[in-house]
Amino acid sequence: MRGEFSEIPLVDVSPLADDAPPTARAACVDSLRDALERSGFAYLRGHGVPLALTDRLSELSRAFHALPMDAKRRLTMNAFHRGYMPFSTSTIVTSTVAKVTRPNQSESLMVMHETSPDDADYGQPLQGPNQWPDELPELREVALAYMRRMTDLGGMMAGALAEALGLERDWFQPHFSKPTLFLRLLHYPEHPDDDDLFGAAPHTDYGFITLLTQDEVGGLEVRNRHGQWIAAPPIAGTYVMNVGDILERWSNGRFASTPHRVRNLKPRDRYSIPFFFDPDMSARVECPPRALQDTGETKYEPVVYGEYLLDRLNRNYKYRGA
Repeated sequence: MRGEFSEIPLVDVSPLADDAPPTARAACVDSLRDALERSGFAYLRGHGVPLALTDRLSELSRAFHALPMDAKRRLTMNAFHRGYMPFSTSTIVTSTVAKVTRPNQSESLMVMHETSPDDADYGQPLQGPNQWPDELPELREVALAYMRRMTDLGGMMAGALAEALGLERDWFQPHFSKPTLFLRLLHYPEHPDDDDLFGAAPHTDYGFITLLTQDEVGGLEVRNRHGQWIAAPPIAGTYVMNVGDILERWSNGRFASTPHRVRNLKPRDRYSIPFFFDPDMSARVECPPRALQDTGETKYEPVVYGEYLLDRLNRNYKYRGA
């Protein structure tokens, strides 16, 4: 039953590899379908991303956030949604589960897909240069290597999700020919136990899927249908995957884009690295008739992903208002 969960399920996705037996793959797809229909979240084990790469990126993220503020401010967010985002500069006013009036207590470096000046889309919304700290020259190389591996993982998951909806494995591929990718290096300091103050206020993600690595501090919570906040503590070697709004729309609500939040109440800093795997900016998002259930009626009007995304970025981030 949708929203009926008291813990986040764990799924071994190693059977999604191309050389896995078909029966093992089918069982894995079934497990994913059940997890995403119930909670919209799953821990992924057996994903194939090297632990050493993830660990090194985590070390460089901590090193970035330890830089002097002047160094970080030299990378202040540009018009293409890339760069340094200081504390208290994002307020999730588009939240459908809470009236959010106070900004998130976090800072981050936002990296997106690389866009070359030679690209025909260069200069269009969200198609521009990343910003990198001169003090950490290794960060660019490691972050881009990580994004390549995570893009491969995202594509593998998209194939499994298509099958879970009764579609061909490659059904989503045309919508991801030029995927929109976000890598966010997040730092959450400890904050008071205040009902209106969050590291990340209750929200749903905007896109297709999010793949999160988090440190040992914890603080991520997911809301079930009873309004209870269920902890999603770190499990070594796994990613937390969750459904975004766009995948919920593509699945006609079958996969839940579930509200979640971050509260860091421990006496130490928290670090996490979410990777957002989203379709082309021009992708038209509409549930295919074969994936409709029951009445065959669509719950959502079609949207263009880029328009949906820009509306939310423009409303939630202070720098875009400026």
